[in-house]
Amino acid sequence: MKKPRNTLARRSEMLEILNKQDNISVSNLSQMFGVSEVSIRNDLSHLELKGLLIRTRGGAIKKQPVNFDLSLNQRLKKFFKEKQKIGRKAVEYIKEGDTIVMDSGSTTLKIAKNLDKFKQIKLITNSLPIAEMVADYEGVEVIIPGGVMRPEMRSLVGPMAERNLLQYYCDIAFLAVDGIDCDYGISTPVVFEATFCKTMIDIAKRVIVVSDSSKFKRRSFVKIASMDEIDMVITDTGIPEDQRNKLEKMQIDLVLV
Repeated sequence: MKKPRNTLARRSEMLEILNKQDNISVSNLSQMFGVSEVSIRNDLSHLELKGLLIRTRGGAIKKQPVNFDLSLNQRLKKFFKEKQKIGRKAVEYIKEGDTIVMDSGSTTLKIAKNLDKFKQIKLITNSLPIAEMVADYEGVEVIIPGGVMRPEMRSLVGPMAERNLLQYYCDIAFLAVDGIDCDYGISTPVVFEATFCKTMIDIAKRVIVVSDSSKFKRRSFVKIASMDEIDMVITDTGIPEDQRNKLEKMQIDLVLV
């Protein structure tokens, strides 16, 4: 790749790269453009101030429009290894006899994959892929609250789903959200998903957010809840440092994988 001779051209090319691959690292950009990592960090900070990307630990990710919504298959391809680790870690907080509730998402799907070790738990979910995955797990009783199917995620949403969900009380709610901002809260691009997730929070003893670090410093179209309604966040080590510090100040348990 030809190395741009000036800062403006370099920053422009960084955005082109980010647009193609969703995330970039400081070390790779430093080698690519033949400049110091300090210069690259300054570039990324400048671009973040302009609202063109989101800084992460060691790099940056693409900034999506607030109403941008991916299909389940598209989500499964992104941050695959991080989601696997998050899914395995989340299962450690489930005990035999628990009743848990999960929303639809690629990260909660990874949690579901690891539920086969339990002998007796109840799982409430609006996700048809999750319900199908655990259908053959002898120790998992599956409850689907009904509702209207949302094709993009193959999830059931709407007033019926929310009313039925209110009939239950759960030990843990696992939420895989699209946006986490410690100054704002958790959010999603879809109205009906937001109201379903809010109902999940209302019926749960403990609320655990499971999301890869690309979701931090992002605000989606609809707010689900403020950070004070969350008990724990499980994410990967790419979480931005300022978000990590804010979670600690809020006394929200942070688990890194």
